[in-house]
Amino acid sequence: MSKAKAEGRPQWTTGRSVPLLAVLLVLLAVWFGWSGVRQWRQAAVGAELEQSRDRVVEGLQTALTGQLGKLATLLKTERVATALASGNAQAAAVAIREGWPGVEDVQILTADLDVAYADPKAFGYSRLALLEAAIADNAPVARVVRDAGGQRLGLAAAVDLGPQGAAVVYIRQPLLRLTGVFDKVAVPGDGYLALRQGSHNVVEQGSRGLSGGAEALARPIGSSGLRLSAAVPDIEPGPLGLGAIPSAIVAVLLLLIAGLLVLGKGKVPLPRRRGAAESATDTGPTLSESLAQAPLAAAAVERVDDATPPPPSVPGEAVAAEIFRAYDIRGIVGRELTPKVAALIGQAIGSVLQVQGLRDIVVGRDGRLSGPELTAGLIEGLRRAGCNVTDIGLAPTPVVYFASYHLRAGSCVAVTGSHNPPDYNGFKIVVGGETLSGDAITELYHRIRDGQLHVASEPGSFQTREVNADYIQRIADDVQLDRPLKVVADAGNGVAGELAQPLLEAIGAEVIPLYCDVDGTFPNHHPDPSDPDNLEDLIQTVKRFDADLGLAFDGDGDRLGVVTREGKIIYADRLLMLFAADVLMRNPGALVIYDVKCSGKLSDYVLRNGGSPLMWKTGHSLMKAKMRETDAELAGEMSGHFFFKERWFGFDDGLYAAARLLEILAQREETPSEVLDELPDSVSTPELKVPVDAGTPHALVSLFVSSVQVEDSPFAGARLSTIDGLRADFPDGWGLVRASNTTPVLVLRFEADDEAALERIKALFRAQLQPLLPGVALGF
Repeated sequence: MSKAKAEGRPQWTTGRSVPLLAVLLVLLAVWFGWSGVRQWRQAAVGAELEQSRDRVVEGLQTALTGQLGKLATLLKTERVATALASGNAQAAAVAIREGWPGVEDVQILTADLDVAYADPKAFGYSRLALLEAAIADNAPVARVVRDAGGQRLGLAAAVDLGPQGAAVVYIRQPLLRLTGVFDKVAVPGDGYLALRQGSHNVVEQGSRGLSGGAEALARPIGSSGLRLSAAVPDIEPGPLGLGAIPSAIVAVLLLLIAGLLVLGKGKVPLPRRRGAAESATDTGPTLSESLAQAPLAAAAVERVDDATPPPPSVPGEAVAAEIFRAYDIRGIVGRELTPKVAALIGQAIGSVLQVQGLRDIVVGRDGRLSGPELTAGLIEGLRRAGCNVTDIGLAPTPVVYFASYHLRAGSCVAVTGSHNPPDYNGFKIVVGGETLSGDAITELYHRIRDGQLHVASEPGSFQTREVNADYIQRIADDVQLDRPLKVVADAGNGVAGELAQPLLEAIGAEVIPLYCDVDGTFPNHHPDPSDPDNLEDLIQTVKRFDADLGLAFDGDGDRLGVVTREGKIIYADRLLMLFAADVLMRNPGALVIYDVKCSGKLSDYVLRNGGSPLMWKTGHSLMKAKMRETDAELAGEMSGHFFFKERWFGFDDGLYAAARLLEILAQREETPSEVLDELPDSVSTPELKVPVDAGTPHALVSLFVSSVQVEDSPFAGARLSTIDGLRADFPDGWGLVRASNTTPVLVLRFEADDEAALERIKALFRAQLQPLLPGVALGF
């Protein structure tokens, strides 16, 4: 025994573990360092993109200003002014063309626009909207229009055409006169830029998979209605969630430790592990033992091991869980939704059908550009699971629902993005007559994730059917107008445009179609009738044609919006009053269901008409489930979904609701506007939406509810309902805050007897909500 060992002193050794430990630390340093570099590069891409965006915005603004200035200058030239003053439109057009080289076309129309309104679809709705804007603003206007078989820059200005009176000049320019600036600006490879007009992408560059989130960095192009949208990928956090600078600091520290270990090899005393019989007087771990027991990376690995292990590798491991929403499945095409993902979803739906002993299913799609390929993938998956598929092709969602009854299938899938932007799509699913929602939607994801997908010994059958004519005939056999009504039907280029005119004409209406050509890019306005901004063209057209009523449909035709001859918007809760009074005449005491966003006057109106009102959660799936549970005859939502069980099938159908509305109005001697004005009204706001971080809406609402359910709360005098968020009903009004189940926003609405009460209730909600969202502009 050596003297050192005999005296209990540590023995010194170079230890072979030192180089391995140093290598491990260097590898960890490289990991952290690369993460920091990657985050820095991603941040640099964002800064570069914002600079590119600002240069493009400046260039676009300069191009627009130059075009409009040139038009204003030309109109003042002696030759053009003389021709206009004499009423010679042709001479004025020639003078403008000769004075502006490169102009593609010049037209001068009288301000009544009779030529355009004679066939507005052929003339082009976007051109028509441009001319109307120029007349209304009495100033030169520029917009992107569809003309000559493609996109063009359209310019228009109101003029005086001498003896012929007021007129408007229309000039068609090549689109490059506006978009040429894009060719001069480099867009980072990982970024995205798009010039947008409404929901339509005029031109875009970069990674199109980022288009769905491009509004966050959007900038308007003056007051033209155009905007430049931009997006960059989210910066991926580093190991342990560290940012770029912390990752770099950790990398440097790890390299220093590794360097010390290597430099000290053979010189730094490293205690050898002692046996049990050796002296225990030296307490506490040494540096080597500490590093071996708990190095930085090992601690992180231990925390991961304690968590739920990742799912096993299965066919659906690439399917994003977030596309499985509360009421349907919805995601961005190409990034979250692909034909392969659609096939897995179809196979999961087919597996659920097989469990329930069902095999037949109907499939239809809306007019989105991605519809055919996603439908093909869906059908492939359904057939793989052994389902017999009937494809009805292009059809509104309610027609898909109808087909499941009409063809006695009982189950269906509508491939639709509803009113979402053009790059979205999704699936609304009915199995055995029940619309899937909540846990039933989540179950589909779990089946894909866990590989619990049924594979039939033989693929299911496939056939195509046309049911649109049957749908129209079924409604026309039951609904006929007592007198003709002139209506404008605005489908927003959604799939309802296929049926709106033939259906309403079949029941006896005179129909003026507006944006009824199906176009999955939605070039004119977003197909969402619950947003007042999307009804502006409808209001103008109703006034132009002196129509009795304007009807608007959403992208897949299951919601309805209404405007009167005078341009007043009739919100869905007031329409539900009219429907309820009609249904209750034939069904005294029937239950009428409405969602938490509806007017406080609706309940009293239903009671006065002999019905039983019931307030319920927002969501078309939840409404239909509650109708089945309670055997209600009628239900409706503030968003424009209407559900008729009386004389119909109980699903939400904007086209059928329009037919029933016209039936009621045609039975009355008063004008439609007079009938609708009789309905109880109050001072109210539309739906207000406050964007919040993803994953936080429900938690924020829970905190809000807790904050008002305390002693001495300013809400103490209100009747509180928490079935869906929090609704506080006061004697003179009410307010609501709830979490959207489809997007990361808080939804609010307020109603009161007068403006003073409305402002008081809004102030109460604002005071409780602002501390939960410091620094966020609530917007009400």
